[in-house]
Amino acid sequence: QVQLVESGGGLAQAGGSLRLSCAASGRTFSRYGMGWFRLAPGKEREFVAAISRSGGITPYADSVKGRFTISRDNAKNTVYLRMNNLKPEDTAVYYCAASNSIMQPTTDSSYDYWGQGTQVTVSS
Repeated sequence: QVQLVESGGGLAQAGGSLRLSCAASGRTFSRYGMGWFRLAPGKEREFVAAISRSGGITPYADSVKGRFTISRDNAKNTVYLRMNNLKPEDTAVYYCAASNSIMQPTTDSSYDYWGQGTQVTVSS
């Protein structure tokens, strides 16, 4: 069992940056593949980025590739999402998720634990 708590959301201007953090409880954080998803009004939940247990593999959605960076610090039980060059279409609630899979899945059905979400709003 793992509990996830996101933080770092807020309001940013287009072209600006934010860094989201997701703190995990428990002592087995390094056993989980981690992912970030987002949910915008009127849309389905969307994969953003994932990271393998060791941090060596990091798939991204095409819409954020080159602008967002996912990373993790297993010593701090935390995964991060650095978001640069933000666009209004990045506005959404961002969720952190943990997967028991040995891989770093890109589909939400592969994740076992979810945080409560943090709102990101990008103004034009």
